[in-house]
Amino acid sequence: MVLRPTASTWNQGLDVPSRLFSERGSSDYELYEEDGEFVLTIDMPGFETDEIDLAWDDGTLNVAAEHVDDDRGRKKTYHRRFRFPKTIADEEVSAEYTNGVLEVRLPTADTTVQGREIPLE
Repeated sequence: MVLRPTASTWNQGLDVPSRLFSERGSSDYELYEEDGEFVLTIDMPGFETDEIDLAWDDGTLNVAAEHVDDDRGRKKTYHRRFRFPKTIADEEVSAEYTNGVLEVRLPTADTTVQGREIPLE
């Protein structure tokens, strides 16, 4: 019997990076952090750019896509949610879809905590 660590609270209950760090992880995406940003690449062949929706909401990236093949009478869908453990610079998030691979770059925000002195009475 092999014991695996449980997901940490930052990704608990989401279809996300905890799988990246376990052997049973999905092979359709890769998530890593380098040079002050998270880089997420997802293999999504068969979709057009206008069929992919990305949304950022309070620390969670939602990726959804739908492709309808009328000739074959088939519908292909994709949906994942990714939660990040650090503050992301919302305005600097960028995405590119090339040759069936979606790449999302999520720069981390400078979260230097600035305190203040508390006077004693």
